[in-house]
Amino acid sequence: MEELVGREKAQETTSEIGEYNDKYHSVEFAISGASVLHQFKIWNIPPTSMCLLVKKDSYLLRSLKVGDKLSMKYYPAESGHPPDFFETAIRDIVENDQTRFKNHFLVGLEILESQD
Repeated sequence: MEELVGREKAQETTSEIGEYNDKYHSVEFAISGASVLHQFKIWNIPPTSMCLLVKKDSYLLRSLKVGDKLSMKYYPAESGHPPDFFETAIRDIVENDQTRFKNHFLVGLEILESQD
């Protein structure tokens, strides 16, 4: 029974992430204490479902830690719609093994709640 509930919750979370992947194209945020805004395209690259591609020698990568929570501005895939603001956690940081994005890390995102 617990296994079934866990599986349903995982499917629910996966479908929510898929919804965000389809709805948003890019994200913008600043690291606490910095005045520089960072903007990234949102990718869906396994094993991380909703992620950012960050160069391995980037200052930003050294600044992010798994579990960090950041206020992020999400830009919709459809132009003409206003951006949404969400509290977002860094879920994982994984070295990318695909040749296409050599020398990059995947920074997994998890939307926690709306900031409206």
